[in-house]
Amino acid sequence: MSSSSGQSTPRSWRRRAIDATVAFAVGVGAVAGSYAAVGPTPGFVAAPVATWVTARTPDAVVTWAILTLGSLGQSLGFVLALALTVGGLAVVGGMASRLGRAAGGDRLPVVIAGGVAVLAATLALTSAPLSALGAGLGAGLVLLAADWSALVGTDDGTTPERRGFLRVVAATVAVAGGGAFVGSRARTGATGDTSGAESGSMAGLTGDAVVDGLLGAASDRTLDLPDLDPLVSREFYQVDINSVDPDLSSDDWSLRVTGAVDEERAFGYDELTSRPAEHRFVTLQCVGDALNGKKIDTALWTGVPIAELLPDLPDECCVMLRAADDYYEEFPMAALRNGFLAYRMNGRSLPRGHGHPVRALIPGHWGEINVKWLTEIEVLEEEVDGYWEERGWHGTGPVNTVAKLHSVSATDTGVRVGGHAYAGTRGIDRVAVSTDGGNSWAEATLSEPLPGAVDAATGDSLRETATDAWRMWSHEYAATEPHEVVVRAVDGSGTVQTETEQRAFPRGATGWVSQQVDPRRL
Repeated sequence: MSSSSGQSTPRSWRRRAIDATVAFAVGVGAVAGSYAAVGPTPGFVAAPVATWVTARTPDAVVTWAILTLGSLGQSLGFVLALALTVGGLAVVGGMASRLGRAAGGDRLPVVIAGGVAVLAATLALTSAPLSALGAGLGAGLVLLAADWSALVGTDDGTTPERRGFLRVVAATVAVAGGGAFVGSRARTGATGDTSGAESGSMAGLTGDAVVDGLLGAASDRTLDLPDLDPLVSREFYQVDINSVDPDLSSDDWSLRVTGAVDEERAFGYDELTSRPAEHRFVTLQCVGDALNGKKIDTALWTGVPIAELLPDLPDECCVMLRAADDYYEEFPMAALRNGFLAYRMNGRSLPRGHGHPVRALIPGHWGEINVKWLTEIEVLEEEVDGYWEERGWHGTGPVNTVAKLHSVSATDTGVRVGGHAYAGTRGIDRVAVSTDGGNSWAEATLSEPLPGAVDAATGDSLRETATDAWRMWSHEYAATEPHEVVVRAVDGSGTVQTETEQRAFPRGATGWVSQQVDPRRL
């Protein structure tokens, strides 16, 4: 007997719980279906939600996440975006399925109503028909497994069947797992896939004799130190404003030159890559990198000097680079004149995660102005703030000189320490090591500089040594008791790395790297 006081019966509470459970399953199925259809591309239904989350996050929170959480901060942001997407599509699909039930059925009307509603919502979010179709099918498959008469029980009071819940759970797991597998496999081997970001032992594997020779030379000059990347990084760090990278086709790509120029121009991918190219070893470092952090890496890049592509750039104050993901950074025109447009990395097509089809490399400057997925060079008549400058950072200038300590190991007679040192275009002249907390110093052994730029067609050397690349250092010494190791670099201008400690925000970390070493524990 129903209550006249408005209290819900156990059956109505059960129905609400079942509706909520199935709605959540529909949201999961929709997200999984979208991923299966388009993979981790901007068309994925969670991508615009992740962009919205990033845009709405206060600048102070973003800075805290960069300094405290590093890459984990962006991962957590994407998890939040996934949760919001699942929740939003759960509401849409759940409400539509209830309307379908009210229209006269437990199965076909429910499946059609819920699937179409999710499809429409996804299409509105992404403008990607394939993603919307995948989301609608994923939601529909989950709803197809949900039989309300079995889940809720009949009107005569019979209890719900446990098998009804199991069908919903099984369908959700199957759709989610299948979506993750299909979506990931769909991107494997695609043009611009991130597989090209890893160098490993690439010499002899690229099919280009000039590239293989350069990578071989880098391997030969690498110091043998445990727990330390070689001179060409095995995996290159990534920092982006979006959780899902742009997925651009080289056939459709173009670079526009706009702003304070006599005539606006545009260059296509074929036009760019048909020009005489160079191979260059270049190091990039994130302005948010901790003093002894690891957001610094080196690769062999292939591309065209900007000065040869645009020899008549006006003598204006500055330039804005714009990217396909709506990122933008402004910096002095003088820095652009020495810039480089790269379309290959370690002898292979530029990976999607590193800017496919074309990115900018601006010698000696923080990674933030080495814009990926480059689509526009805008010449400015007066300074304006770039993306990160609007958020309080000031990373458009040259990098700071730094020696990092990332390898500590035991030898037969004591300890060996080592790491990388970098000073942008100033180069590294030497690295000094103190094993007594800074009271006395010894000069470390440096790796030979990486080879300079070479002509991509002939292999002829254009410069003797790389002008914007790190070097490795190592130092061995006798020690049996705990002690403090301190390192500092001296750049090519003779300037000693500053001892003054400063966190990465807003102009990059400074100071001397130090570490307590106990030989008995090595």
